[in-house]
Amino acid sequence: MFRFSLKYFLFTIAIFIVEVLIATKLKNILFIRAFFGDVLVEALVYIFVLSFFEIYDKAKLIIGIFIFSVFIEVLQHFHTADLLGFRPESVPYIVLGDTFSWVDILCYAGGCIILFVIEKIYRPKAS
Repeated sequence: MFRFSLKYFLFTIAIFIVEVLIATKLKNILFIRAFFGDVLVEALVYIFVLSFFEIYDKAKLIIGIFIFSVFIEVLQHFHTADLLGFRPESVPYIVLGDTFSWVDILCYAGGCIILFVIEKIYRPKAS
């Protein structure tokens, strides 16, 4: 069901700013750029969705985000951004990416596992 959450939306903006800083200012620090950014992007998508929709089954959302991330990674394997004619500096090219990596998929899985754990810890207990 649609509902706007300012709290989640502001959190989305904060995570997005961190992602941009990782991509632009910390790009020379391999661990942060290559791994932490890929783990954090799962949280970015998760919080973004929660900004606009009331989701009762968070586990399904997390699994869906992982499937979506793997799908994007597969598109990278086939160089879809190049096939569609996007310029390397364009937003669609950056979003789709151009390099397939199994490590990225592991990072996405790690990000989703972290989301599962956070949900398990902070989900209100049913009475």
